[in-house]
Amino acid sequence: MNINAAVTALIDYAEENGLITAYDKIYCTNRVIEALSLDSYECEEYEKCDLQAILKAILDYACENGLCEDSVVYRDLFDTRIMGILTPMPSQVINTFKAKYDVSPVEATDYYYNLSRKSDYIREYRIKNDMKWVTKTAYGDIDITINLSKPEKDPKAIAAARNAKQSGYPKCMLCKENEGYSGRVNHPARQNHRIIPITINNENWFLQYSPYVYYNEHCIVFNSQHTPMVINKSAFDKLFDFVKMFPHYFVGSNADLPIVGGSILSHEHFQGGHYTFAMAKAPIEEYVKFEGFEDVEAGIVNWPMTVIRLRGQDTSRITALAEKVLNCWRAYTDEENFIYAETDGTPHNAITPIARCNEGVYEMDLVLRNNITTDEYPDGYYHPHPEYHHIKKENIGLIEVMGLAVLPSRLKGEMEALKKAMLCGADITKDDVLSKHAEWADMIKSKYDVTADNIDKIIQDEIGIVFAAILEQCGVYSRDEKGREGLIKFIRSVK
Repeated sequence: MNINAAVTALIDYAEENGLITAYDKIYCTNRVIEALSLDSYECEEYEKCDLQAILKAILDYACENGLCEDSVVYRDLFDTRIMGILTPMPSQVINTFKAKYDVSPVEATDYYYNLSRKSDYIREYRIKNDMKWVTKTAYGDIDITINLSKPEKDPKAIAAARNAKQSGYPKCMLCKENEGYSGRVNHPARQNHRIIPITINNENWFLQYSPYVYYNEHCIVFNSQHTPMVINKSAFDKLFDFVKMFPHYFVGSNADLPIVGGSILSHEHFQGGHYTFAMAKAPIEEYVKFEGFEDVEAGIVNWPMTVIRLRGQDTSRITALAEKVLNCWRAYTDEENFIYAETDGTPHNAITPIARCNEGVYEMDLVLRNNITTDEYPDGYYHPHPEYHHIKKENIGLIEVMGLAVLPSRLKGEMEALKKAMLCGADITKDDVLSKHAEWADMIKSKYDVTADNIDKIIQDEIGIVFAAILEQCGVYSRDEKGREGLIKFIRSVK
């Protein structure tokens, strides 16, 4: 496809997908040919193709003509600039969203999510490359993903980012100033990014979607101010305010301490979306009562991590009880179960809260977290232990707490190589890359009659089993009688 045909195809795509109208076509065409430094342009016929193919033709032209360096980072900067020309202005997006919200919250989010996809802010062609499957466990069906949607930087871009002048604008990836930002080698372009202003708990916040959607309509709700994350009663109230505004979405927050807080702690934000995680489906296995809050249904959830669920019609009562649980947990030490509120003045106890509306009843799950480290476990005691680092070493944040594993991209190649080695009987211990999986592979071979027909499913199932075991390691109270007695003792201490 030559450049004239590619420009024609791009403008037609924008009109067909509601990014522009027929009245905008000449203006937008001129903006695109200006970005491409074209002296002339003729509308040309083209063979129907998807947006990825159209942008590839435009990027190839830009690289061949010195407009863009031929690497994934620079190509991303350039094609975002092009798509930014075609993305409606913020005021138009906000007005349309509000008009559709007046019809229904679902219609508003459907519009906004579709815009985020069609403007290529969410790069669907990359996300579809993510590997996804479901593993059945004692806690229900757990979602497993190997994340392949974030492109790896090439050495030249890495060096350029290292040498780039440090900028304090935007202050972080979540700040409202990212909307329309041109980006740089060490910060993604966001010309096609649009955000929706909302008010929660009488504060100005914004709604956006994650560009790397891990699940359906994966959204981010963030404070208009660059202010640190704090979990307190105000945070609980904000979560329910959001759920009341968008009752088809759940919303939750990472804990506000390192290690157990899996995302940017310098900017207050939540994550939500239109998805039901395994933890939300998990039942209460033991009901409990909190003194003075007999009107709030409460119980311990059948989940590998330590989860207390609160349910009721009155969210103010739920958040009042949640605050009591939080304040008690912040100061709670249980030496017998290796739980310390602080050591040498460093606090360790935190909570990951998740809110939802379940068939007209409001729910809040409070996941008890602790970030203590030891000489044996310098990355965190309630963290993936070394025997599982061959699968995952990274922090367990909100999304994974709820039952969706986000595993490193290296596993795709490693698992392919491991399967071949296992089938041909190679000595895995002698392989520099695969040796870390050797003990795990031996366990699999002793457990199954491994064949070429069943090895893919076996590997996937065993990865899911490892993830469930990791979640158990992250649970502050063990899933045995001693742990259960310790948890009940804590619950009784909440006054």
